[in-house]
Amino acid sequence: MKVAMLPETLESGVASHLLDPQIRVRVAQLLSRLFPQGYLPERRQDQRYPFPFLVRLNRVAADGQTPTEESIVVVGKHISESGFGFYHFQPLTDRRMIASFETPSGQWIAFLLDIRWCRFTQQGWYESGGRFLRAVACPPYRPE
Repeated sequence: MKVAMLPETLESGVASHLLDPQIRVRVAQLLSRLFPQGYLPERRQDQRYPFPFLVRLNRVAADGQTPTEESIVVVGKHISESGFGFYHFQPLTDRRMIASFETPSGQWIAFLLDIRWCRFTQQGWYESGGRFLRAVACPPYRPE
């Protein structure tokens, strides 16, 4: 049985809809969320890297350094040598938290994080970011 090629298929076998300018325009609109144009020049000095991993944030005691057992899990967005951006489902009440990251080898490393900004997204999540103040001991994890 012979199958006829549909008219929207090019000789190369690539569907013409993949080359449709409207698709390119619409994908560019989606990508503009990641790479906005017309923004002010980049103020960051450090290269940011995508970091789509789960990270544990522990609250700190009143001294701003000692970890408490209270923690939440957030979803990473970007990481750099100086800071970290992430998404979370509930508002954060603390400006300083300890961010614990699992390394590829299964070890945990942690940093005292000064959360500098937060914004509410249209999807009901929050997006926040902050600067690493220093490396700290990783708080013990006690699953609930």
